[in-house]
Parts: sequence; C-alpha cells; structure tokens
Amino acid sequence: MNARVALVTGATRGIGAEVASRLAAEGWDLVVTARSAGPLETFATELAARTGQRVAAVEADLAAESAAEVIGAQFDREHTRLDALVLNAGMGSIGAFGEFPLRRLDKLLAVNVRASYALIQRMLPSLRTAGAISDHGARVIALSSMTGIAAEPLNSAYGASKAALTSLCETLTLEEHRNGISATAVCPGYVATDMTVGLAETIEHSEMIRISDVAEVVMSVTRLSKSVTIPYIPMTRPGPNLWRA
Repeated sequence: MNARVALVTGATRGIGAEVASRLAAEGWDLVVTARSAGPLETFATELAARTGQRVAAVEADLAAESAAEVIGAQFDREHTRLDALVLNAGMGSIGAFGEFPLRRLDKLLAVNVRASYALIQRMLPSLRTAGAISDHGARVIALSSMTGIAAEPLNSAYGASKAALTSLCETLTLEEHRNGISATAVCPGYVATDMTVGLAETIEHSEMIRISDVAEVVMSVTRLSKSVTIPYIPMTRPGPNLWRA
C-alpha cells in the first residue's frame, strides 16, 4: 500500500517541524517547504534518514506570487496524491488599530491568506486524487489563531487575516466535500514559539500553549475518516484566558 503524502509549509521550525517529524514517524512521505534553503535541506535530509520516509524539500517564499506554482511543480514531480496539506507558514505582526501601517496589513494578507488560497488551488488535483481513494479523504489543515475567533488587543490585522483563513477552510469543505476533501482550521491561543518571544514580558512562555499540543491536534485530524469534518478547533489556555489568546 502506498504511503500517505503530506505537504507541510514552514516546516523547519516550531509547529511545522513538529508536525512534519510526527507525520514521517507515522509512515507518511513528505514534501516540506521553507524560505531558507540551507536549514530546509538539512531538516529534510535528517528527517528522511531518521524515519526512512521520502522527504523532498522545496525552497519557497510564500510572500512571492510564484510560490504556489514553484511548490506545486516540484510536488508533481514527486507524487500524484496529496492526503494532507498543512498550511503552517505564516506571518505575525501586532500594533494599534489607528496606527497600523497598511503596507504591513498587505503583507499579512499576502502571506496568511493569499498564499494559502493559491496553494490550495494549485494542489486541488492531487487532493482530489487522495480524496477519491483514501478512507481518510484528503485534509487541508490550516494553522489559524484564536485571534481570528475572539478579538485581541493590538491584533486587528493579524486577527483579520486568521479569521479569513478560518473562513476559507469552511468554504473549501462546502465546495469540495464530494471530492473527499475537507478543511480544518486549528486555532490556538499564544503558542511558545519564536513568534511569541516578544510577548515574554506579559506572558511567560511556560504559560503558553505547547508546540507538542498543537501538533497532537493536527495529527488527530489526519486520523479521522472522511465521514466527519471539523470546521475549526479552538485551543485556549486554562484559567481566565478562555476565549482569549
């Protein structure tokens, strides 16, 4: 039986690296992407050696309009089916609503929304192939955010981009469920990653959600049968932060 295949963006650090490592350990073949060629090639080579799975690397900056085609063309040379598209790469930026630069908003939307939209479009044929032959169907799993569900101060732009990503997942499932494709937005509050280091003065990393917990939720979605879909999964911190990031 052929191995299931996943494409993971932003795969060399944080949540992406953890998800890619767990998928390979469970017997998945992978295509992984990141912006920096050196760390990406090292990660892919070491992961393949450790797990015995096929791990192909594609250098791509998702801010570039050509990124989806670059990734898709390389994927097509490696595989014909795509069982899980994990949209992990993203950009974060905070600032007061009245002062937030529109050029930064444009960059957030380009990376967090447009790039995901374009990559899903490009990979639909391979997702449909997996959706038709696998009891699990094909899954699109987007790393969204609690800030896209519940408002958070200084997150007007970031939260808006993640709300759009969550909505995109819901509509994709509506349109593609007959092809065996469903999408889930995983929406954690603050996770202890490089992106949240700047918040350490107000929230200790030890109080944030662990990378391993987010990866566990992503993995659980890949184990479901095609008889069920989960539109989005909020992940919050215990205590008074319920429905807050």
